[in-house]
Order: sequence, then C-alpha cells, then structure tokens
Amino acid sequence: MQPDPRQEADARQVMLGLAARLDGVLAGKQEVIEQVLIAMLCGGHVLIEDMPGMGKTTLAKALAVSLDTDFGRVQFTADLMPADIVGVEIFHPDEKRFVFHPGAVFHHILLADEINRATPRAQSALLEAMEEGQVSVERETHPLPKPFLVLATQNPMEHLGTYPLPESQLDRFFCRLRLGYPDRDAERRLLKGEVGRRQLAGLKPVASVRDWLAAQDAVQAMPVSDVLLDYVLELLALSRDGSWLSLGASPRAGADLVAAAKARAWLHNRSYVSAADVQAMWQPCLGHRVLAEGDTQAALAGILEQVTVPA
Repeated sequence: MQPDPRQEADARQVMLGLAARLDGVLAGKQEVIEQVLIAMLCGGHVLIEDMPGMGKTTLAKALAVSLDTDFGRVQFTADLMPADIVGVEIFHPDEKRFVFHPGAVFHHILLADEINRATPRAQSALLEAMEEGQVSVERETHPLPKPFLVLATQNPMEHLGTYPLPESQLDRFFCRLRLGYPDRDAERRLLKGEVGRRQLAGLKPVASVRDWLAAQDAVQAMPVSDVLLDYVLELLALSRDGSWLSLGASPRAGADLVAAAKARAWLHNRSYVSAADVQAMWQPCLGHRVLAEGDTQAALAGILEQVTVPA
C-alpha cells in the first residue's frame, strides 16, 4: 500500500526539520546526522565509535528531546548485569506475586555508553533485545516500545578492561559512525557556546513518535529497480570472493544496505533509489561487518571501483 503523497511530504518535512534541529546542536555534522536519521527510518541501530568528548551523548539527548520521546542511558561497566538492561521480576509480599520491573532497555531511544566495557553476557542481553524487539524474563515475553533505537558507543583507542564485540554481534548494528573532530568554524561556534550541550535546555520537540513511524512506512514503500538490485548483488558477491576481504558481507548487511539507500533517496525527495545512494551508505553499513587483511575501508572502496555503475 502506497502512502498518501501529502502525508509522505509532511513526514519528510518533519524529518528534515529534525535534521536541522540536530545541526543546531552539533554543527558541521550534517552527514553523521543524516546517517543517524537513515538508521531511524529503517528501524536499525547505530554504533558510534569515537573518542570521549566528541558529542555522542549530546547527539542522543538532542535526538530524544527533539522527538518528544523518552530517552534512557546505560553506562556499560564490567559489573553490569543483564537484569540491569532487560529488567527483573521482584516478589511483592503484599500482592503475593512477582511483578516485572522493566530495565533500561524500555525506552524509545537508548544510549548504551561504552558498550565494550561490559561483559559478553551483558552485551548479549542488549543485542538480543535489539534483534528481537522484545525481552524474555522468567518465561514471560515483554515487547519493547516501537519504534526503538539504540545508539551504542565505544572508544576505539582503549583496550584495557574491554570486551570487543564479536563479528556476529557487530552485524546486528545497522551502521557504524564516527563523529570526528569539528571543523574550525564549528569548533569556534562550540567555544562561543552557540552549539553543544548548552543548547539542549532550550530544545523543543519538532517531531513525534507518530511522525517517526509514518516516515518509516514511507521509506519501506520506496521501490527499488531490478537494475539497482543487480548492482548491489555484484558488490556483495565481490565482497565474498576472498580477493578483497577475508570476511564478506552477510545477507543481513545487504538487506540493510538496500534499506539505507531507500531512506537516503527518500530524505533527498526522490521517488527512485540511485547507485549514489548505495555508494553513500556502503561504508557506514558494511565497515563494521567485514574483515580485511589490511585496511578495511580501502578494501571496500576498491570493491566500489571494480563494479560498473548502472546507467
């Protein structure tokens, strides 16, 4: 079923307004903001790999406030237990029964800070919730809020006391992003207090959960031509033939790549998906899911150069 054109246009305008609002907090990060919105529109989750103090928490909080939705944060540490994330059943003597107390995962937007500092057991509790959209505690299944977005962070420069996510768990993240240092003009605005955490107090919602869901429906309805699908299949096949990568792209990675390309085309107000959309999301969607003997980013770039772009 195709969405109503007027409703689709309204949903797109709301998402673009959300992007503009986030740009007013994190100046000079339009590409990262767009990629976070793309993950949101596709129902995916984001792994942000960057140094402390780069704006990861500010981005998550600004997104939650601007969306008029609830926001949770978990600081992942070695002593974090799965129950802290998914919840626990506690016996209430007055009622003579066990009552479920939801964990931190029961929010529309969850910041999982320094996810690689928790044990694999705690990591798995979150990643299973991300994959299934629900948690099971004491044989009872509890659905998570919809939509649901996890922004997980990890510091790539620290290794002591960390538990790196294995490839099977990294594959569950829709994309991996790096905020990077701001450019000179953006950092000047930050030093003057024109952008950054100080702006959070004055933020007002510009979108609702209903707008978010409507935008997801519109993106899902975007058509993709067989020619473009053949292009994606060629890229995926080349990633798996062993000449460029030791671990190629999974089928889930391919599906996420197509979804990301659709969302990007939709945000750019196009009724079709182009090869440029696929190329723009190639590194964010696959960079954390594949392995190369040398530079993974260079290997992925080489694959793009090898495959003929459809006319």
